[in-house]
Amino acid sequence: MNNEIQLSPFVYRILPWIAAFAFFMQSLDTSILNTALPTMAKDLNESPLNMQSAVISYALTLALFIPVSGFLSDRFGTKHIFVMAVILFTLGSLLCALSNSLIFLDISRVIQGIGGSMMVPVSRLVLIKSFKRSDFLVALNTATIPGLIGPVLGPVLGGYLVDVVSWHWVFFINLPIGILGAIISWRYMPNIKGERMPFDLFGFLFIIITFISATLSVEFLSQSQSGHFSLFLAVISLIFLLIYRFYARKAAAPLFPLSLFEIRTFKIGIIGNLVCRLGISGVPFLIPLLLQVGFGYPAMFAGIMLVPMAIASICTRLFIPRILGRLGYRVVLVGNTIITGVLIFLMSQLSLSTPIVVLCLLLFCIGGANSMQFTAMNSITLANLHGEITSSGNSLMAVNQQLAISFGTGFGAVLVRLISTTTNTIHAFQLTFIILGVVTVLSSIIFGRLKQQDGQNLISHQRR
Repeated sequence: MNNEIQLSPFVYRILPWIAAFAFFMQSLDTSILNTALPTMAKDLNESPLNMQSAVISYALTLALFIPVSGFLSDRFGTKHIFVMAVILFTLGSLLCALSNSLIFLDISRVIQGIGGSMMVPVSRLVLIKSFKRSDFLVALNTATIPGLIGPVLGPVLGGYLVDVVSWHWVFFINLPIGILGAIISWRYMPNIKGERMPFDLFGFLFIIITFISATLSVEFLSQSQSGHFSLFLAVISLIFLLIYRFYARKAAAPLFPLSLFEIRTFKIGIIGNLVCRLGISGVPFLIPLLLQVGFGYPAMFAGIMLVPMAIASICTRLFIPRILGRLGYRVVLVGNTIITGVLIFLMSQLSLSTPIVVLCLLLFCIGGANSMQFTAMNSITLANLHGEITSSGNSLMAVNQQLAISFGTGFGAVLVRLISTTTNTIHAFQLTFIILGVVTVLSSIIFGRLKQQDGQNLISHQRR
């Protein structure tokens, strides 16, 4: 892609860090809340089980607004939408901290979710449209490093704030970050607009029904709710997906053009992302549960044990462009997917007698493999998007990622629950890791459809 946006060298340097701020805020917020929910329930005079509505309301808001992030950016400009998103996220955080009832909290989470749904897709869209394809991988790599810290820092920081200060600070901590981010973004982010297309209302309705039904299906199933109702929602989701496909074939300007799937790297990236994350996404959720519920370690220790994953993720990012430049996307994605699956399988061999050093080393390796996997999957998905379909393709990838993470986490939770009815808890976790490892290894078949030259536009200057 020939870069049409001419920016100053300083802006090119700071743009990946503005995107990094968005990745960090969203990933931290998603992980920090779970630690505080029991204390929040007691303070709000609610059952801990009812507090799940604060999580679901946020997830459903993401489902509602992620699909339109690309359209809004094209219409009003990336800077205007991004800064608005940051302000809404920060305002929602303030309202969450001031909540004195569950309904107030749920409404505040919706406001927060509107902002959160657009921060990451829009910031990534700016990188796609501002950088040449040969520079995009490095920019995206820089932007996603802080996002890897959030899921690890969240549980530890959340537990500390709840124990030492109060649960309100789980949300107050977003305020200074959000204010600073909004000021810097307004000053330096370019206001890139796209071709003005009419809003596809019917396509939007079909997509959000598909997304919301799928999200609720996974949420209810992972919370031991009625399996029949979850299946019903899954069927509804599939029906409306098929309806959208039929509709999009004839629509003049569909929300997500089917022509996106004529781009082979995009199609492989989307499908591979979804299937691979079915095995990978459940692991960060299951590891703290295994350490606490299975092995009896305290919550703080379980949180600290995730630190090696974060360290490995950051360290690996320094070498990803060079590795991809040397080996190519096909070799890296096929090989790394298999390695990741084997590492997940090795989690099934852990026991109470496993030395802490071995546990840390295994988690370090998993963190490094995940970092390589996510960067390679995401960048190959976006590698060949150009012109007017860039915004919709970026938004669709964000929708797909959100679904994939929900599916992966729900799949892991359901497996543990079902297997634990026939065996002890530790054995249930072990069998679950075996299944997740096998699923991950099998997903390498999808990436095997890549050609050796795929992704060369991203890594040509990384070769030595």
